[in-house]
Amino acid sequence: MGLTKWVAGRRALAALSALSVVAVCGAGCESQNLVELPCEEDIYSYEAFIAYSDGFKLDLLFTIDNSRSMADKQELLALAIPDLVEALVNPPCVDLNGQPAAVQPKDPLELCPAGTERSNVPIVDIHIGVISSSLGGHGGDACPDVEANSCASGSNRSNNDKGHLLTRADPCGEDEVPTYANKGFLAWDPAGLLEPPGQADKSALATSLKDLVMGAGQVGCGYEAQLESWYRFLVDPEPYASISVVDGKAVPEGIDKVLIAQRAEFLRPDSLVLIAMLTDENDCSIKEYGQFFFAAELKNDNSTPFHLPRPRAECAIDPNDPCCKSCGQDPGSCPVDPTCFDANGNIKALTDAEDGSNLRCFDQKRRFGIDFLYPTPRYSLALQSETVPNRAGELVPNPLFTDLNPNDANTSVRGPGFVLLAGIVGVPWQDIARDPTDLSKGFKSYDELDSPDENGNTAWDIILGDPKTYVPPMDPHMIESMLPRSGTNPITGDAIVPPGESGASLINGGEWTVKNQDDLQYACAFPLAKPRDCSDASIVSCDCKDPANNNPLCAENPKQPGSRTLQVKAKAYPGVRELEVLRELGGMGITTSVCPANVTSPEAPDFAYRPVVKAILERLRLPESNGCLRRQLPIDNEGRAECKLIEARAIPESTCECDEATGRRAVENVGLVKAILADPRAQLNKVSCFCELVQLSNEGPSGEPTGELDACRDSLAMFPTDQSGEMVHGWCYVDATTTPPTGSPELVKECSDEHMRKLRFTGKGEPQQGALMYMTCAMGCGPGGV
Repeated sequence: MGLTKWVAGRRALAALSALSVVAVCGAGCESQNLVELPCEEDIYSYEAFIAYSDGFKLDLLFTIDNSRSMADKQELLALAIPDLVEALVNPPCVDLNGQPAAVQPKDPLELCPAGTERSNVPIVDIHIGVISSSLGGHGGDACPDVEANSCASGSNRSNNDKGHLLTRADPCGEDEVPTYANKGFLAWDPAGLLEPPGQADKSALATSLKDLVMGAGQVGCGYEAQLESWYRFLVDPEPYASISVVDGKAVPEGIDKVLIAQRAEFLRPDSLVLIAMLTDENDCSIKEYGQFFFAAELKNDNSTPFHLPRPRAECAIDPNDPCCKSCGQDPGSCPVDPTCFDANGNIKALTDAEDGSNLRCFDQKRRFGIDFLYPTPRYSLALQSETVPNRAGELVPNPLFTDLNPNDANTSVRGPGFVLLAGIVGVPWQDIARDPTDLSKGFKSYDELDSPDENGNTAWDIILGDPKTYVPPMDPHMIESMLPRSGTNPITGDAIVPPGESGASLINGGEWTVKNQDDLQYACAFPLAKPRDCSDASIVSCDCKDPANNNPLCAENPKQPGSRTLQVKAKAYPGVRELEVLRELGGMGITTSVCPANVTSPEAPDFAYRPVVKAILERLRLPESNGCLRRQLPIDNEGRAECKLIEARAIPESTCECDEATGRRAVENVGLVKAILADPRAQLNKVSCFCELVQLSNEGPSGEPTGELDACRDSLAMFPTDQSGEMVHGWCYVDATTTPPTGSPELVKECSDEHMRKLRFTGKGEPQQGALMYMTCAMGCGPGGV
């Protein structure tokens, strides 16, 4: 027996999240006294688009890559922040045709002109924080907490930000960006409900957020823990205070109480959480135990360069071969590999050319025989599972789905469907755009990315392939490689441009010669707003210092004729691991490109990261107060959903009433109540009152015609009435994708074409504020099954 939860709000459903529609039959039903049904126990999971009401809360966390070459991307994100803030907190007023009103409200609490309404519901309660990708050396000697070479004056302290909220204005300075009550994050609070009140000026909010983003800087750790950084801040049940090497193994020690306190202040238990990652490189989240720290080890004890042992010969043929190991590991049952030893029988180490420190995170299993990084399911499961492993490997409550402040009045707890991950990552925008010639039409949703083309290939096949089985992506631009690649982009037909060949690639500029085997080819590139003179030694990060390069980012420097030291483009590498996590998350992931289509026309809809903002808003489904359902519900001959909705509230039992006049009745099936009480979120919310929300019918108790069901699913009136003119109270299922349509298609016209279905609540049948809602449906059962 399984049930589904979402949180109810003042205007219909506050949020409709990941529903699990479960057959009420089969194994386990008897023990819970459920009605025995002649069908199989089929479980169908689907996600409905998130929607919200006036009471909606958003906790928005930016995870900013702060390594070299990120300044140009941070600047582009800063340009998009006013758009994002305006869209979230003060969406425009539009008429029935979607045209903007001539006079727009200046703030979210101002009413729209007559005849118009907000295109989206303004969000009036937002926490916004910024963290970086820098977590130090994970026990290795790379990325020390303090280093002196990256800042012209003062010390660089941005190599290890520990997953803490950032408040700095500059990694090389002492200035701080003011935050809400000095808590490290910004709080949007136009109604002044917080104590003390938060920010009520949207322009000031945008300015502060831009300052925090730019304050991340670009002199942080080059081993970007893009995934582990947000895991550390939001999820890790035991974030360590320090990590050291003991007896040759990395050992995390203590608990980071600063992080724990910041998390508890920032993360509300009942908010929607949106994580926005900005990065131009692949993730390098090194495992923080055992000897995996060697991936971030740079020097031997005598200060000579440290190099990892060679991999066994099997690794070059098949990295998944059980005998693909490091020559430094016990071979176990594998045969002796003579390539592992020198003439004196010593284990061979890799050379400078084979083991450049800049590429320690690239193709590890093949190159080193060891995968030093956490597997990607660590991160996708962390955003979906109510338990996560602690340091000892024991499953404990996931902080994301826990009330971190149990002593306050807010005891509602989000479900897994209330966490979204947006990736602004290294991938050609053409590969993931709805129109590869026009990004103003937007990035593809997960459903669109996952939809096979006429050849049976999805966008994931094109941009990702299958990294776990070493099946390369179909787009050669997305293959990680030191050497020049070949092939053709299957979306645009653009061929890879070889090194030095005239005619730049519109996707990545072209291939280049990596002279010291210390860099990779690019996934995509875009023009810099202002070229950089790489002959200027004061510039921290510049890709064109070699005057004889054939790098597509570079051009001849007018100050140095014949020297290609002028950087005119920025670049990004394939963001393979980030994309893996986004694919694993399904509809809870938002996939966009760090390479913009347009950096020259600020008013255009595809300028900078404006399409990223559009993708985020589309996923939030801001225009709706009801969720559009991804998959169909089973219906009976009358067109009623073969489902029950149970409303669970935390109120004294003495005041618990299930009044049919309000579209409610007592729950007769005690098995449903038992199943709800077994749900951890129900236990956390201390629910004690259970009512079934009445699904409307066209017949009264004695079989008399009422027309209530037809009124609910056909009437466009805000308050539908029955045949006698009385308002109806309850709910119905509207699905324009059935033949014929179940209800009026006008009621679901705001839904996408493939998801034109929803639950409609009318009159007093709306879910109560703060209630937990559970749905159980008979999938595969006959009419009247539940």
